Amino acid sequence: MSNRMPIRICAAVCSAGLAIAALAGCGNPVPTVKVSSDGPTPVLTQVQEEKIRQRILQTLQQADEAKNPETLKQVLSGPELEVRTSQLTIAQKTNKIDSHSVIPKDTSQVVITTTASWPRAIFTITTTTDDQQSQRLLVLRQDNARSNYTLWGLVRLLQGAKMPAFEIPTIGSAAATADDKGLVATPKEAVQQYADVLQNGDTSKYAKNFDDDQFRKDLQTLTQTVQQGIEANKGTQTQTFTPTDDIQVMRSADGGDLVVARINSEWVRNAGEGRESLPASDSEKALFGDAKATSSMKVSYVNVLALYVPKDGSNQKIRVVGAERQVTAVVAQ
Repeated sequence: MSNRMPIRICAAVCSAGLAIAALAGCGNPVPTVKVSSDGPTPVLTQVQEEKIRQRILQTLQQADEAKNPETLKQVLSGPELEVRTSQLTIAQKTNKIDSHSVIPKDTSQVVITTTASWPRAIFTITTTTDDQQSQRLLVLRQDNARSNYTLWGLVRLLQGAKMPAFEIPTIGSAAATADDKGLVATPKEAVQQYADVLQNGDTSKYAKNFDDDQFRKDLQTLTQTVQQGIEANKGTQTQTFTPTDDIQVMRSADGGDLVVARINSEWVRNAGEGRESLPASDSEKALFGDAKATSSMKVSYVNVLALYVPKDGSNQKIRVVGAERQVTAVVAQ
């Protein structure tokens, strides 16, 4: 029978993975909202936003209590549907809800689009959690006039992240799309460039376009830690980051864009020397189940990132202000 991956490699993945998950603690200051009497008005009131959000949170709480992802499609869409489905699937096996899925009921700021057409978006920043985890940035989306708003995306704000200010009621713009112009890069280009930076690190030709951020640092630390263990067993690892068109954009008061986007990634680990490559965390074990291990394992992730893309000519770099990373599939190859 073939040997199994040494425990020290698994432990390295687990401990370093937790470092990536623990993105922030204390709350980040939310810029003072500017109030204006001119311009277009938001498509909803804050009272309506709260009613929508509390409906979603109530359904999520029921799903968490039952550890049943079947009802999630009623209130979730986009990357959050896949993230939350994975979290509850894992919870069925571990009997424990991921603390990172907690969404505080209170808010620090609500940014409601003025765009009259669909799809429409609301960006809501919560307070910190009861155990002082970081604030959540929620993206609520309505696809058409007859559909309900769903929670499309969620990221945890990075500690010390500098958030842009938004102006009320001119807090949205019909031009705030993935192809928005007048910025240092379009939102779509910014997401593609950041995926390349995650893929290639400091050697990426786009690295100079971004401020340093804790998500990228923690991911690099994890990769380096695992590499040490894998090399000891003459194994290999590769990670591939793929940008998607799942992008939501809100124009900020200074002409920049706050962008929330999905980047998929795959992490292939080869054990080497006839060994079996095994799941390296409780979450991976839960998703892998009773499948037969081989020498190679592919682990899929959904990464949701919040980036601030500054206005062209501002002399600012693109900065990552929030992130969420969730394992969604584990298969032997």
